[in-house]
Amino acid sequence: MSDLQDLYQEVILDHNRRPRNFRAIEGGRRAGGYNPLCGDKLTVYLRLDGDRITEAAFQGSGCAISKASASLMTDAVKGKTLAEADALFERFHHMVTAAPDAPVDELGKLSVLAGVRQFPVRVKCATLAWHTLRAAAEAREAIVSTE
Repeated sequence: MSDLQDLYQEVILDHNRRPRNFRAIEGGRRAGGYNPLCGDKLTVYLRLDGDRITEAAFQGSGCAISKASASLMTDAVKGKTLAEADALFERFHHMVTAAPDAPVDELGKLSVLAGVRQFPVRVKCATLAWHTLRAAAEAREAIVSTE
C-alpha cells in the first residue's frame, strides 16, 4: 500500500506542478467551476468534431488535487465521444466515492486519484473538473459549484 500511496503523491505533485493541457481553447465550448470549500476555480474548454472531443484543456487555480485531476482528465477524454467521456465520469466518480478499502477500478492514470476516497472532503477537489467537463459538454452557462 505504501508504494501506491507514493505513486499517488508523485503523480498528483507532477500534474500540479506541470499541468497538462493548461490553456484556453478558442472557438469551442467552455464552462466554469468553483469549489467554495477549497477555493478551487477553473474553466474547462472543449473542442468537438460532431460529438467527439478533439481537444480538452483547462485554466484556473486550486489545490494540488484539483489541478492534477483536471490535468489527468483532459488527457483522458481527448478522442472520446461525449457519451464515452460521460461514462468515464461515472466510473471515476464511483472510484473516488467508494469505501476506502474497496478495490480500485482500472482507469489508467486516473486510478491514482482513488486515494482521495480516504479523505472525503477532498473528493470535491478531485471531481470539480469532471462536473465542469459535464457542464461544458452540455454547453451550460452557469458556474458549476461543488456545494
